[in-house]
Amino acid sequence: MTWSIIARDASGAFGVAVASKFFAVGALCPHARSGVGALATQALLNPLYVAPGLEAMAQGTHPADIIDHLTAADEGRDHRQLHMIDRDNRSAAYTGAACIDWCGHTAGEGFSVAGNMLAGPEVIASTANFYQSHPHLDFAERLLLALAAGEAAGGDKRGKQGAALRVYTTEDYPALDLRVDDHDEPITELQRLYAKSLERYQPFTACLPTQARPAGLFDRSLIEAEVQRFHAAHLAAHGTAA
Repeated sequence: MTWSIIARDASGAFGVAVASKFFAVGALCPHARSGVGALATQALLNPLYVAPGLEAMAQGTHPADIIDHLTAADEGRDHRQLHMIDRDNRSAAYTGAACIDWCGHTAGEGFSVAGNMLAGPEVIASTANFYQSHPHLDFAERLLLALAAGEAAGGDKRGKQGAALRVYTTEDYPALDLRVDDHDEPITELQRLYAKSLERYQPFTACLPTQARPAGLFDRSLIEAEVQRFHAAHLAAHGTAA
């Protein structure tokens, strides 16, 4: 009942974008950890895959071996879909035999796309093709527009309801975590929220404490200067104000 794209950017960031005719799909399906990997659990999802899956990737286990281990121990495996990618760009995916058509997965360098209960294979193909052919885009925008390409190809065959975007860069907390839980056009609304995040959220979070700068910025004049710097850089790169 969902399709998603998980990816590792050239910067080392991990991201997941997901859409579904399901309420609050972003609550339980997309997951990532900075410096480790990303995964999405779908169909009749199993949230218990998440912690051991990320921990095994942190230990360097190949995603294919992780999926084999997780699904072998799960009596409901035939109803699950799971895909993941690690810090070495190694990906793997599993689509259970009882997942509802159309269901399947595909992968390329630095990304994986998987879905079930879709209008057809063109949904994941269009998502993957867009992502592959637009490496120049900002990572989050690239994921969002790849998801939109899948929607344009038919998306979830039952309709639309929820969508989410989650990006991890260098910290234990996400650099970006946007959710649309219940909307007639969830991907369009997710894109609106992303554009809104450029106004102050993204430049402000760049001032938060990090591993490299444990105190962050707390002088409000410096924070405002960072906001202005962010907007100037975005304008120079995109020709439009954030």
